[in-house]
Amino acid sequence: MFKQLKILDEKNKLLRQTSKDVELPLSKKDKETIAKIIKQLTYSQIEELSEKYDLRPGMGLAFPQLGQLKRIIVIVHEYEEGKFKEYVVVNPKIISHSEEIIALETGEGCLSVNRDVEGHVPRFARVTISGYDPDGNKLNIRAREELSFDFQHEIYHLNGILFYDKINKKKPFYSENEISLI
Repeated sequence: MFKQLKILDEKNKLLRQTSKDVELPLSKKDKETIAKIIKQLTYSQIEELSEKYDLRPGMGLAFPQLGQLKRIIVIVHEYEEGKFKEYVVVNPKIISHSEEIIALETGEGCLSVNRDVEGHVPRFARVTISGYDPDGNKLNIRAREELSFDFQHEIYHLNGILFYDKINKKKPFYSENEISLI
């Protein structure tokens, strides 16, 4: 039985708050929430399941989007057609990043933002994330391009920042000469 998660809308003030570090290992309840997130994110990226359960496609979700101000992010990355890698990071931090800045040519979206937002979101092309797995084991993850975007997007959620906060209001779009568009 699949039950869709209740994801907060951008209007909810909780999304603008800073999340708190989480004690490890995670509780059974938090681990169950993570399993539900992984299932929904995976289903949302498989066309027939996405249609069957009326899911908006998404790669990542942060606990604040479920109304829980905990520093936990979950990413399900489809690295090859039908093949997914799951990332669960507790108390994540970006410990290093590239100088190169890139943007998604089509712009970004968010499961908490139920509207189209025009503009490019400048992000680091590569990041290294440190944090912990749900059992308290130390993690270091290097991410590039699309995966790097998602880690930055989800970590911003933990700090009360939504992706469109990073769109330059005076110049929402960049040309290929100004920034690498992927």
